[in-house]
Amino acid sequence: MPASKPHMTPEEKRLALGLARDSVESLVRGARGSARPPHEGIFGELRGVFVTLNTTKGPERLRGCIGFPYPVKKLGEAIVEAAELAAAEDPRFPPVAEGELDAITIEVSVLTPPKELTGPRERLPSAVKIGRDGIIVSDGSSSGLLLPQVATEFGFDATEFLSQACFKAGIPPDAWLGASTKVQTFQAEVFGEATPRGGLTGAGRSTAE
Repeated sequence: MPASKPHMTPEEKRLALGLARDSVESLVRGARGSARPPHEGIFGELRGVFVTLNTTKGPERLRGCIGFPYPVKKLGEAIVEAAELAAAEDPRFPPVAEGELDAITIEVSVLTPPKELTGPRERLPSAVKIGRDGIIVSDGSSSGLLLPQVATEFGFDATEFLSQACFKAGIPPDAWLGASTKVQTFQAEVFGEATPRGGLTGAGRSTAE
């Protein structure tokens, strides 16, 4: 069963971020799988997690982002796998090269279990709180996820946030109004590096209430 603990301690966040950094650097240097996740405490609990890579070079900030929306893996193992996938297998980008590592910053988002939104479809935007909720929309084999921080970074309101999640899923932007489309929300603990290899910046932030 996924854990219900709402918040991570600063030390847990530092360990998670260091694990993600080690996973990325080991993979890029040809030692994929050498990062060893801890299994104690929260790291042995089933958690959804995303690892985001950003770059300080070039016009594009995002360099890779992959994760697991649902709590199907132990957190430590999920961080390692998500970090490696973000560095090597995000289909939007080429694999991270060793020469890029000095410009890469890492962000980790540890998710709460998604919950399905119900009720009249036209009222779904009122159930989405910007800055708190991430969104998953799915219809058949098509699925799209946006982390909570995406809405605030791009200035989306709830309706646009739902539409953008549909767009990411490859379905019409108003598909969230359809009865066949499943809409779920989740919250997240979000923390990362302010500078490459800079360690945990502050205490991070939580969108969970």
